[in-house]
Amino acid sequence: MGVIDTDIQSPGIHVLFGMDEEQIDKSLNDYLWGRCNIEDTAYNVSARIGKGEVIVMGADIFLIPSSIRAGEIARVLREGYDVSMLNEGFRALVKRLKLDYLVIDTHPGLNEETLLSIAISDILFIILRPDQQDFQGTAVTVDVARKLEVPHLYLVINKALSSYDFADLKKRAEQIYDSPVAAILPLSEDVARLQSTDIFSLRFPDHPVSAAIRQIVGYVEAIGQ
Repeated sequence: MGVIDTDIQSPGIHVLFGMDEEQIDKSLNDYLWGRCNIEDTAYNVSARIGKGEVIVMGADIFLIPSSIRAGEIARVLREGYDVSMLNEGFRALVKRLKLDYLVIDTHPGLNEETLLSIAISDILFIILRPDQQDFQGTAVTVDVARKLEVPHLYLVINKALSSYDFADLKKRAEQIYDSPVAAILPLSEDVARLQSTDIFSLRFPDHPVSAAIRQIVGYVEAIGQ
C-alpha cells in the first residue's frame, strides 16, 4: 500500500510515521520538478508501524511525503508546477511498487490537484465536521465528485460530540448529500493527547475512534473484493 501526501502547501502525514526533515531526502516536490522518478520519493515505513498494541502484518507500506522545507513550500506557492505530472506519478507508483492500494491525502477544499485526485480515484472519502460551514463546503465537493463520476463516494463525519445522536446525524447527512456515511468519528481528547506522534488506531485498537476507522476500511475492502 502507498500513502501520498499531495497537500504540498501544508504537508503533515510524515509526522504520523515519525519522519522529519533530515530523514526525507527526496519528496514529491522533487518528482514534480523533474529531479527524480516518482518511486525515488517512496519510503518504506513498515518498520515504523506496529509499536503499539497492534502489529501490522503483511505487505509493505510506502509513504510519499511532500517537502517540509520552507523554501520548497514557498517555491510551490510562487511558481506552481505541472499538475498533470501527478496523474502520471500516481499510475507509475501503483505499477512500479506493485501497490494494491494508493491512498491520496489532499489539501482541504478544492484546488487543481484535489480535482485531479478526485477524478482518478476509485473510492472517495470526504471528511467533514458537523457544523454549517463544513456542511456547505461539502455540498460543493460532493457535486464536483458526481460530475467527475467517481465510482464510490462516501462521507466521514469527524469530531462529533459525544452528546450528539449519531444515528440521527448519519441520517441527516445522508439525506442532505444523498451519499452514504461510512463512519462517524467522535471528538476525542485521547487523539489530541497523542499529538500525531503515532498511528492512533494501532496504539489504541479498542478505542471508539479506531472502531470507526475500521468501518471505513471495511468499505474499502468490500469494494476491492
